[in-house]
Amino acid sequence: MNDSSTLIEVAVALPVDRSLTYAVPASLAAYATIGKRVLAPLGRRRVTGYVLGPGDPDGRYRIKRILDVLDEVPLFPPEMIPFFRWVADYYMHPIGEVIKCALPGGLNVYDWVVLSVTEAGRQALSVHSPTPPEIDLLRHLQENGPCRMKDLPDGLQKRMPAAVIPVLEDRGWVVRRRELRGGITRTKTERFVALPEEAGPVEGLSEVRQKILRALTDHGEMSISELKKQVPTAANLVRPMAEAGQVVLSEKPVYRDPFGEAIEPDTPRRLTGEQDQVVSTLLESLGKGFRAYLLAGVTGSGKTEVYLQSARAVLERGLPILVLVPEIALISQMERRFRARFGERVAVLHSGLSDGERFDQWVRILQGEAPVVIGARSAVFAPLPVFGMIIVDEEHDTSYKQGSDLLYNGRDLAVVRAKLSGSTVLLGSATPSIQSYYNVRSQKFTELTLSRRVEKRPLPEITLVDLRKHRETGARRFITPTLEAAMRQVLGRGEQVLIFLNRRGFASFPVCAACGESIRCNHCDITLTFHRTADAYRCHYCGFTRAAATGCTVCGSARIKLLGIGTEKVEGAVNALFPEARVTRMDRDTTTRKGSVLKILRGLQNRAIDVLVGTQMVAKGHDFPDITLVGIICADLSLSFPDFRAGERTFQLLAQVAGRAGRGDVPGRVILQTYAPDHFSIVAARSQDFKTFYKTEIGFRRALVYPPFSRLIQMRISGKDRDKTQETALAIGALCRRIREAEFKKTVEVMGPIEASIGRIADRFRWQLLLKGSRVKPLHRFVRRVSTENPGLFSNARVRVVIDVDPFFMS
Repeated sequence: MNDSSTLIEVAVALPVDRSLTYAVPASLAAYATIGKRVLAPLGRRRVTGYVLGPGDPDGRYRIKRILDVLDEVPLFPPEMIPFFRWVADYYMHPIGEVIKCALPGGLNVYDWVVLSVTEAGRQALSVHSPTPPEIDLLRHLQENGPCRMKDLPDGLQKRMPAAVIPVLEDRGWVVRRRELRGGITRTKTERFVALPEEAGPVEGLSEVRQKILRALTDHGEMSISELKKQVPTAANLVRPMAEAGQVVLSEKPVYRDPFGEAIEPDTPRRLTGEQDQVVSTLLESLGKGFRAYLLAGVTGSGKTEVYLQSARAVLERGLPILVLVPEIALISQMERRFRARFGERVAVLHSGLSDGERFDQWVRILQGEAPVVIGARSAVFAPLPVFGMIIVDEEHDTSYKQGSDLLYNGRDLAVVRAKLSGSTVLLGSATPSIQSYYNVRSQKFTELTLSRRVEKRPLPEITLVDLRKHRETGARRFITPTLEAAMRQVLGRGEQVLIFLNRRGFASFPVCAACGESIRCNHCDITLTFHRTADAYRCHYCGFTRAAATGCTVCGSARIKLLGIGTEKVEGAVNALFPEARVTRMDRDTTTRKGSVLKILRGLQNRAIDVLVGTQMVAKGHDFPDITLVGIICADLSLSFPDFRAGERTFQLLAQVAGRAGRGDVPGRVILQTYAPDHFSIVAARSQDFKTFYKTEIGFRRALVYPPFSRLIQMRISGKDRDKTQETALAIGALCRRIREAEFKKTVEVMGPIEASIGRIADRFRWQLLLKGSRVKPLHRFVRRVSTENPGLFSNARVRVVIDVDPFFMS
């Protein structure tokens, strides 16, 4: 480093616990600004890093220079850096990987070490006598082409001694080289055609060229794609026309459109007294620093209109607004409502977009072109420097918890972003989470209430059916006489029916009729589910599929009993009982294609569907005004989960799906079928009484000292070797107990380790350990102390240890 270099702080996009300091050559100093990516050396590699600000000299290390600046403009504003630091610290995740998670995919470049076989190596297979491991490696590279070391098959890596590759390199049979890969996402450009500024009449042109000039005269500048609609051969003609001075060609950036069809504008609706009071309270809070509100509004009470009118007031103050919804299936509905009100000022961010579409939306937000941002949990990282308001719809939903890599909770991060930016956050739900309502009772949040449906519509009447007394067979095993009679009445009046079962597939428990063995996954400790449409058994955890014709793997018998039910079997039963009805299924199997959810919603809206059968996808915030009957096939499925939140999730799911009935002019009815009619979650859901449910549930939580009366951190230990995984889990457990006894006896409780309830998923054996304490900071200190005491336990290539702060899923 010389005196002309400056120092910058860089977070590299790798699992490195801290940011690093790099020098910037004078030639790059003007470009290496906060929010841009740089290419930097790390060991022998070149990696992508993110500039966080000025760097501090550290005499312990030699400071290296960055190699290049990868962006012309920053990818995120400086105001987001405190947020990134908070996320990295709280979730104990490397800050570079936090930023990588936030940004659109496909941006970063990586330095890959690629292994390939030489011509001498190919000849060695026939001329020389390599050892068996050498033969295996050479043949693999010859047949499959160059690959990274980590991409070699597991079996090959286990058989191959560590010295094989250096020996083959010395012989000249294989070579290692470094390649920069990635960085494929970039701004899309398109060619445009226009008339010259001083265009005069041009004579002697062909009819096709004259048609191009007339189109440009009528419409002005046009893209090549637009011009081709009028003149199909335009792409081949415009270049020679430009060389002759007849037209002008240019290349401009264009946005990839994630929306599709245009939306008809609408106008604000007249608010009820309760809605008006809520909006007024929210607007009074604007500009007064951080405020957190919980909007507890019954289903059908008009929460979305509250969001829309609050957003309008925020925009009038010149501030942006962020709206989070729990799942992509709900984004299309919310996005259409907001686009109808705010037009092109709306941007969307979610994983259903292509990398290019997401990048374009990110740029629109960053440049201030889209002050209304709508998205799923990842949209909490939208590149907005300030907020007027952040709205979290269906705040109770578990989909806000990320399940891999950075294990954040989108709802909780929305509150943090609002707090860091001094703005208002509004959490909305008909069935608030226990945590959020506890924050109301603790005066951390302020409660706002919508206690009545719009236009004074009544809540649906709920009839409970005790399945313990039900002895029917065939389709009527799960479509009880009570539900069947109600369906006939509703369908006879030309109204729509929603049938809910939170389990997809046809049969969830296929069993061999000859030997009694269940049909199980080859890679998970779980029973496969039979899917009749695909005529195959599928694992809903790892995706493993087995053809139905294979029969029992134990005795070979083809006689398989298809026990258990799923949405496919329910759909078939409805078709059998109501052959004249138009039945559609909405679950993960029927909504994988882009636009499939919107197609189903349109079918409901256009009355092309009489009966919709679905999983929890249909329970979340959808507005189906013509559905007057909801049938819940088995209300207590989720009560059996080994999780202290099972009762909470059951109540929320049942109350939400019941709330889909009677949202139009005709009163709704719900038939709730259950084997546990006396369980407090089901009793409360039947009466739509959240506060009674909360009072009972919070008593159990207090007695067991579970959240919100404690904080949890989960360690998930998994590996492909059963014995090594168990050995590592037990060693971590012993280390945790020793350090707790010595330093954290009063602040941390260690529970486990134990084998997970599903002991193997995708060929990885699973153990878990739970840490509990009254405050999260001692838990953080404890985990850092444990991981530094014996880092080898936490960075073992054969066993993976994942730290999950505030875990949502205990299985």
